[in-house]
Amino acid sequence: RQLPDSLPLGREYPCHRMKLLFRRGPLFYAEYNVRLMLLLLFKRADILLSNDLDTLLANFLVSRMKGCPLVYDSHEYYTEVPELVSRKRVQNIWRRIERWIFPRLKHVYTVNESIAAIYRDQYNVPVRVIRNLPETESVQKIMSREELGLPEDRFVLILQGAGINIDRGAEELIEAMVHLPECFLAIVGSGDVIEILKSRSRELALADRVVFHPKMPYGEMMQYTLNADLGVTLDKDTNLNYRYSLPNKIFDYMKAGIPVLSSNLPELRKVIEEFDIGSVVESHEPKAIAEAVEKIRNNPELHRQWAENTKFATARLNWQKQEAELAAIFREVG
Repeated sequence: RQLPDSLPLGREYPCHRMKLLFRRGPLFYAEYNVRLMLLLLFKRADILLSNDLDTLLANFLVSRMKGCPLVYDSHEYYTEVPELVSRKRVQNIWRRIERWIFPRLKHVYTVNESIAAIYRDQYNVPVRVIRNLPETESVQKIMSREELGLPEDRFVLILQGAGINIDRGAEELIEAMVHLPECFLAIVGSGDVIEILKSRSRELALADRVVFHPKMPYGEMMQYTLNADLGVTLDKDTNLNYRYSLPNKIFDYMKAGIPVLSSNLPELRKVIEEFDIGSVVESHEPKAIAEAVEKIRNNPELHRQWAENTKFATARLNWQKQEAELAAIFREVG
């Protein structure tokens, strides 16, 4: 979609962005799928690729009309996202769409083994895993903390992403900063709790130690990540989508060479423990988060070892290796 605050796509291939009358709700999804179906009907295509359940209906119908093979890329466990679990009527609509189409799909991949296993069990369809990993090439010029407005004399935490939403631990992280006078927090990205976080930061008199930056192009965002000491991801186990999530940010933290502090979710724990790149916090209590940060800050040798281990993790988990598996899927389809 083309929105007023849309950033340039920066892609090397032609793209089309639709301007829609509706921004949210049932009318948005109806308009989007009708417009998408019409667009796809009159576009020549050898393969259709549907990203997530909200694009699947239009793609599936067109694939049947044109006899064109369809690949489904499920970025998350869509029917269990927090925006749906509390709205059962809407959730059931999406579930019915998924239950109708998914068993008819032949080519499906998703972001991690936990979600793939659920889909295989539910629909008896082979589902592969393609992780959303960053490329290995490094930033040509790394800006300094001074240039970015980050303090030289503090332990810098970063929370980044385009989904800084409810139940992702950001509120508790702000509260934890009260107990971390030697630390500085940079929040870079967008989400539905950003204004709440800003308000709470002001109430707690943290303006000098918590800074907010809006969503920005990937390369600009990574400048902040490269200058941080610790990457934070604190999604809560409040719904199945978050329970089995594997946020992109953990791989960006690895690429930047910084250790990770994560909530105790199975896919996150698996990566952190396999490569020994950080720590898992068992509780979302602000004091527990603060204590976990302080243990890392006060153990520079452990911090150094974790940072060193991110190099080995990135050598294994990068897009250059992952894209070969994705290309294999499309060779089979074509």
